Amino acid sequence: MSIMFGTIVKLFATFLISLILTPLVKLLAFRIGAVDQPGERRINETVMPTMGGFAIYLAFVFSCLVFFKNIISFDYIFPIILGATVVMLTGLVDDVKPLSPRMKMLGILVGALIIYFVADIRMDSFVLPFVGEIQLGKWSLVFTILWIAAITNAINLIDGLDGLASGVSMIALFTIGVIGYFFLHPSTTYISIVMFVLVASIAGFFPYNFFPAKIFLGDTGALFLGFMISVLSLQSLKNATFISLITPLIILGVPITDTVFAMIRRLMNKKPITSADKMHLHHRLLSLGFTHRGAVLTIYGIAFIFSFLALLYTYTNRLGSIFLTIGLLFGLELFVELIGLTGTSYQPLLYCLRLFGNKEFRDNEYKKHQEKRKSKLK
Repeated sequence: MSIMFGTIVKLFATFLISLILTPLVKLLAFRIGAVDQPGERRINETVMPTMGGFAIYLAFVFSCLVFFKNIISFDYIFPIILGATVVMLTGLVDDVKPLSPRMKMLGILVGALIIYFVADIRMDSFVLPFVGEIQLGKWSLVFTILWIAAITNAINLIDGLDGLASGVSMIALFTIGVIGYFFLHPSTTYISIVMFVLVASIAGFFPYNFFPAKIFLGDTGALFLGFMISVLSLQSLKNATFISLITPLIILGVPITDTVFAMIRRLMNKKPITSADKMHLHHRLLSLGFTHRGAVLTIYGIAFIFSFLALLYTYTNRLGSIFLTIGLLFGLELFVELIGLTGTSYQPLLYCLRLFGNKEFRDNEYKKHQEKRKSKLK
């Protein structure tokens, strides 16, 4: 009991450090020119300080190395901090002077290589239902880098509204931490402690970042948080079962969904995958009439639903997990089409539902098909 109380006190101290550091980082951001100017692709209407994630980074590193040095091994945490520092500095430079997507990806790649070769955190194999264990072998490096790069960029992509990326990150990290603490081997509880330290660090920053924000995460924070989430979630994927493989994907459902359908949308429109647009999840909710705060709270709600579903996986058997996944994918696709995340031209599920459930719609589609056939024959 005394150990748990001591841990809570240290986490609260971490929260206070982040709370105190954030205004100081705000002043630093103005001094070095790390600001977001108002623009067509920006939500802010005034000049806003960015690189707020630097406060989260400092609080996290200090807490791990000082407050929790007896719980979190230096040999374990130092390589992670080293890789995270490379990624954080990449984001910080981008906040001051924008980098090209390739340069940012290079920073993430260097961080991922440190995690793989120095920290020895990697995906070696995974188990699929009815297939069995799949050893990755030489592909382990590729899968590890893809995982880290995908999650890092997914968190960066959803950082479009006040408090959105920081709030979703807290929900995801806390859920992964709880599952790790209560459902994984007791010898790995220190990994959950690292996640809780990061949650406390974000929580101290959060009051300044929630609508109306006084400071943004910036790429400094979004890349750092995405990188840390990818690395810490990767811990349970070293030799992943179906449940441990699917759980972090479900928990990170919001950023992953937004990223995947952004790629689909751009491919359908024959645009580069790295091109920017205003069709992300938060943009769609705003266009449907949600207020800024309402859109953020709605996405928090969706993130909580994903987290609850992830917890259900820990109580289901293999068959139950498969049915749960099918139901989740069906509901997710329906939601995506209803809000127009991929545009009004991509609605295969809604089309099928209308086709089977609406006789008038079915008759009209048949008439269109007949007319097309006749025009082709002519």
